[in-house]
Amino acid sequence: MSFPKYDRYKNSGVEWLGEVPEHWDVKRLKFLTKNVKAGPFGSTLTKDTYTATGYRVYGQEQVIPNNFAIGDYYISPEKYKELEQYSVKPDDILISCVGTFGKISIVPKNAEPGIINPRLLRLRQSEAIFAEHLVRFLQSNIGFEQFSLLSRGGTMDVINIHTLNEIVLAVPPLPEQRSIATFLDRETTKIDELIAEQRQLIDLLKEKRQAVISHAVTKGLNPDAPMKDSAIEWLGEVPEHWEVVAIDYRYELALGKMLDEKKITGSHLAPYLRNIDVQWDNINIEQLPEMDFKESEVERYSLECGDLLVCEGGEVGRSAIWNGQLKQCYYQKALHRLRPKNMNRDFSRFMFYQMYAAVKNQYFADSEGKSTIAHLTAEALRRYRFCYPSIGEQRSITTFLDRATTELDELIAEAHHAIALLRERRTALISAAVTGKIDVRSLV
Repeated sequence: MSFPKYDRYKNSGVEWLGEVPEHWDVKRLKFLTKNVKAGPFGSTLTKDTYTATGYRVYGQEQVIPNNFAIGDYYISPEKYKELEQYSVKPDDILISCVGTFGKISIVPKNAEPGIINPRLLRLRQSEAIFAEHLVRFLQSNIGFEQFSLLSRGGTMDVINIHTLNEIVLAVPPLPEQRSIATFLDRETTKIDELIAEQRQLIDLLKEKRQAVISHAVTKGLNPDAPMKDSAIEWLGEVPEHWEVVAIDYRYELALGKMLDEKKITGSHLAPYLRNIDVQWDNINIEQLPEMDFKESEVERYSLECGDLLVCEGGEVGRSAIWNGQLKQCYYQKALHRLRPKNMNRDFSRFMFYQMYAAVKNQYFADSEGKSTIAHLTAEALRRYRFCYPSIGEQRSITTFLDRATTELDELIAEAHHAIALLRERRTALISAAVTGKIDVRSLV
């Protein structure tokens, strides 16, 4: 959809702002504010001054999610009176001054009385500009670009009052500010609803992906196959002809080498994989660290095509298959190496899908009720039981799953791409409206 433009424009005199409508003003932010205040620093406000009840202390935990009902930091009435210069009131603009720029919120009408903490700036605007218009401008690409330039082009870790005051804004008359705010509220709500629909679709596709894998590796592809009880809760009934045994009946399990930087001599250096390098069905081989692997350790810690690597910690059970991406590579103790004892009986790709289903079904859950155990030791892993069809059936199931998951992954990628495009459109629309590149007066 194309939008109308204004009849006449003028040069704003600011490179990154460009032309603005002829009747708009161009002003620095310091001329549009009554008061800008940074939160109290030093010993004025510390955890020791917090109380169970009293006046609120607002911080990033409210501004970032734009939720002023959350948070549990308070100060006493006496402390509030001492720090009242840092107080907030409805329609004040709060800006997160530590971290990425763009985390801005307007204090709502029903907000509890309180003060800002050192991680926030409080901006109280003049009657010449609405809070909603000012926030939209600061969150636009033009606002972000100015912050970058005023911060000498570096990544903005801290926003200070001086930088904020030097921001240049395009300021339409108040009635137009209202029109722009109304238009953007309506249009961004539509876009946000479309983004929410795409996120919901992604969630459904991920659920379907997990269900397809779980069903295939526990029930097989033949819906008419006779079934038996596996005696394992997450597996339920499995095909009668499948074998249900502990994993070490079918696979050799070995942990990698423990890293000891003091023992690295540099005489037998070779790359090795860490826990972080093994993601689901993907192994990073870029900029791998190195340590010594002597000739006596090569067979024990080397990787072969078809080895299944399983994370011992972190996201316990996360797995990927080594496909010989490097001529020589080893692995650290944070990983298990699973290798079929008989290549004519077991196929590691099928075991990968079983590990995926097991993790997603919390098979490695702690008996004490924690979501996942902190570490999956070799002794523990050896005892876990899985179900195994014949090698031919394992290959048929993995072929089916490779195709099905690829199709679902492509749909998920399309949904992510749609979200990216919608976000780009949202950002572009806001920037165009608050800088006068489009005229929305007839559209509200």
